[in-house]
Amino acid sequence: MPEVRLVGEGIEPGVYPIRQALEMADDQGLDLVEISPNAAPPVAKILDYKKFLFEQKKKQKELKAKATKIVVKEIRFGPNTDDHDFDFKLKHAQQFLEQGCKVRAFVFFRGRSIVYKDKGEILLLKFASELEELAKVEMLPKMEGKKMFIILSPKKGSKK
Repeated sequence: MPEVRLVGEGIEPGVYPIRQALEMADDQGLDLVEISPNAAPPVAKILDYKKFLFEQKKKQKELKAKATKIVVKEIRFGPNTDDHDFDFKLKHAQQFLEQGCKVRAFVFFRGRSIVYKDKGEILLLKFASELEELAKVEMLPKMEGKKMFIILSPKKGSKK
């Protein structure tokens, strides 16, 4: 006759025949749930299965709520961006970093402006150095197609 090792609240832990374990669960108005099927003999527990499922869902929900969602904000420059526009975009980047968002700043080269790659790189490095106290550089300027971009993430203490 097949047996199970029975654990749970309000019962004597031990090895019981399956039929007796099921009767014990019925007497308490609970369910017999197999916990470890690979053990010899398998381990089963007497508990309220619906309540168990509810608590599992609740735990999953709490874990999901605690997980932080990373938002990446983009700021676009041209290779010949003047100082006023640069300062304006710099202020936006500061706000994003204070909110805890990552910032992906990029220079978009259009047409023949691709010859000014060095200007774009200087612009992005200047941008990163201006935000040095709020952010750390996650990725140095990198060319991808017609865009050169840099990624900045907020420093741990800067989130409000």
